[in-house]
Amino acid sequence: MQTRASEGQNLRDQAYRGYTKSLLEQQIRPGQFITQRELVQITGFPLGSIRELVPRLEAEGLIRTVPQRGMQVPQVDLALVRNAFQFRAFLEEPAARLFARDASADAIAALRESHERILSRHEAGDDANLMEDAEAVDLSLHEAIIDLQKNEILSNAYRVNWIKIKLIRLAETRLYVPMIPAVMGEHLRIIETFERRDEDEASRAIASHIETARRRAVEF
Repeated sequence: MQTRASEGQNLRDQAYRGYTKSLLEQQIRPGQFITQRELVQITGFPLGSIRELVPRLEAEGLIRTVPQRGMQVPQVDLALVRNAFQFRAFLEEPAARLFARDASADAIAALRESHERILSRHEAGDDANLMEDAEAVDLSLHEAIIDLQKNEILSNAYRVNWIKIKLIRLAETRLYVPMIPAVMGEHLRIIETFERRDEDEASRAIASHIETARRRAVEF
């Protein structure tokens, strides 16, 4: 049986997921000012849960309180692009090096298979859910690199930053279908370094991939 404390925690976690889902589905827009009562209407969670949620959102940079104006959703601007992609590089470059050293051959093979399957679907003109599936495969590589370290603090920090990356992509740089071969190709070059167990090249390949994504976001 759940205690009241655990039930409250579950409700707060659900409210958090409701907020981030609304954010990524663009029910809440970057830069928008919003009240707690509006968050109740959008997420469907009670005011008490929303009030307890706000400090977590502020700590993670997913909302900020502006004096005399209320709460504001993060704006997608050059500062967010710079900060989010720099943070990615700090986390992923050393993690890629460790992944090249420690990941199982099966894990690496599974990454190659999923990426090649997306490329085959693209070449065959299979557009049904292709972009959604390609984005999931894109994320799967980065999560695999981070999660192999089995460090909850690291994984949580990466997850929060990925929400910000997603906001940037939603603004203008989403993984459009014509970009799939280029993005999957970059990933396959990273996977090749894992297959060779080349730690230095793995770090350089992931750094190059992140920089390409950052430049693309800045151009937009």
